Amino acid sequence: MAKGTIADSAAWKKLQGHVEDINKTHLRDLLKDEKRCQGMIKEVDGIVFDYSRQRATAETVEGLLSLAQAAKLSEKIEAMWSGQRINETEDRAVLHVALRAPRDAEILCDGKNVVLEVWATLDKIKAFAERLRSGDWIGATGKPLTDVVAIGIGGSFLGPLFVHSALETDPSAQELSKGRSLRFLSNVDPVDASIALKGLSQETTLVVVVSKTFTTAETMLNARTCRTWITSKLGADAVSKHMIAVSTNLKLVKEFGIDPENAFAFWDWVGGRYSVTSAVGVLPLSLHYGFEKVEEFLQGTWSMDQHFRNTPLEKNLPVLLGLLSVWNVTFLGYPARAILPYSQALQKLAPHIQQVSMESNGKGVAIDGTRLPFEAGEIEFGEPGTNGQHSFYQLIHQGRTIPCDFIGSVKSQKPIYMIGEKVSNHDELMSNFFAQADALAYGKTREDLQAENVKESLVPHKVFTGNRPSLSILLPALNAYTVGQLLSLYENRIAVQGFVWGINSFDQWGVELGKSLATKVRSQLNEARTKDAPVQGFNYSTTYLLKHYLKGKTSVANSDPKNVFPSEFQS
Repeated sequence: MAKGTIADSAAWKKLQGHVEDINKTHLRDLLKDEKRCQGMIKEVDGIVFDYSRQRATAETVEGLLSLAQAAKLSEKIEAMWSGQRINETEDRAVLHVALRAPRDAEILCDGKNVVLEVWATLDKIKAFAERLRSGDWIGATGKPLTDVVAIGIGGSFLGPLFVHSALETDPSAQELSKGRSLRFLSNVDPVDASIALKGLSQETTLVVVVSKTFTTAETMLNARTCRTWITSKLGADAVSKHMIAVSTNLKLVKEFGIDPENAFAFWDWVGGRYSVTSAVGVLPLSLHYGFEKVEEFLQGTWSMDQHFRNTPLEKNLPVLLGLLSVWNVTFLGYPARAILPYSQALQKLAPHIQQVSMESNGKGVAIDGTRLPFEAGEIEFGEPGTNGQHSFYQLIHQGRTIPCDFIGSVKSQKPIYMIGEKVSNHDELMSNFFAQADALAYGKTREDLQAENVKESLVPHKVFTGNRPSLSILLPALNAYTVGQLLSLYENRIAVQGFVWGINSFDQWGVELGKSLATKVRSQLNEARTKDAPVQGFNYSTTYLLKHYLKGKTSVANSDPKNVFPSEFQS
């Protein structure tokens, strides 16, 4: 066994021994203990969190809290908040929490209060958004800009898209965005550009290019595509009126044709997947909904951040969520988790958390480079209920055991009541929210089926083993504030997991290798299509596939140069 990891601690070994005790229990029996259940239901700022359907007892929770102490969890949380460079492999602080701090807060990095810089950028965003939304900022032909296309990838796309999807059906946010559209362009696949620009007019479109370095290959190709789309109709001078940037590389921003005055900053201590509360998300969302609505989202995020920093571990929602995930993944051996929001507005929650979690904690070594002697990280997936029930719930009920997060709200964004219906549409949805968690926990026994006179040959097929863990998160409503709370809850949960496992949750070296190899392929494609150069320098398989691919492509070696766009780009 590797030395120096959390697995060497007495708390870890005690939990390993405790697994045998848990394996002798069933959730049917655990749920009979009302005192246990009562202790596993927490309420914070209107959010009800129930983890009584986890395969855990009071002793389990006590053991996990001891593990948190052994991992120095409280000290690591405070180190993050105090601006220490806890992202050691990149020598960076991790201070996305500063992005949602109130104006009078103080959060230091290298002796400087970064909250002042954050609010300088927020004030700049607010002023720009007000100019655009009021019609004071106009396009090259004098028309107001009512359509925004945000170009980014990874965290600069998934986070803002999640928040936008959650807000666009909220009545108050919807009213603020009347007559406006917000679209996202992330995939370098030209189909995505076609979808993003379809039906838009260059005269009324503003493009936001999100790239910290202004060098990200996919983002910059999409940016050049949009620039060409704009200039093909409005001329080169239109770029400064129809394109703005979120970047720190003002030199490249200017060379691209964007006025550096219309570039909005963020900082090295903001990881991409944690950047939605920076200009990355706040700028496009403010252009669409107005800054005040986005500020409500930031306030909700800050509320949960404060709870995370200041609440004792045993009452701390992100801490409990993180510790239970460590328990499920590393001790009980469940490698996946399903995120199941019973709200269509949260349809992009799972894809966003998938990236935050798997890019953060998909690691095989401890922060000091020591190989981990245990499995870390989770496979995240999900789909809104009740759609997921007709998709993959078969597997989670009678196939593999996959812990589930059920997320619902007391109030619907769009309530429907119809005379003659037994329940409202939202009640029907939430009936499933409550029932599915119990179905996973209790299951259905052979004896139950026999008592129902089920045909004997069908009994094995209709048995549900139960004892499948889940937890429930019930929000009072789904609005900008609670969306912020939910985001912070998951972000900090993921940090807790990494702190306990002893890994660096804030770098992502695993994405680099494929990108570097793509550079070689890109050069080969260029040489082959412009100079008819032979495919060489690859293994047999890749060579074969490249040759097959190029057979179906048009050579551009001797053709007249021209821009080629899908017909739907034309307005």
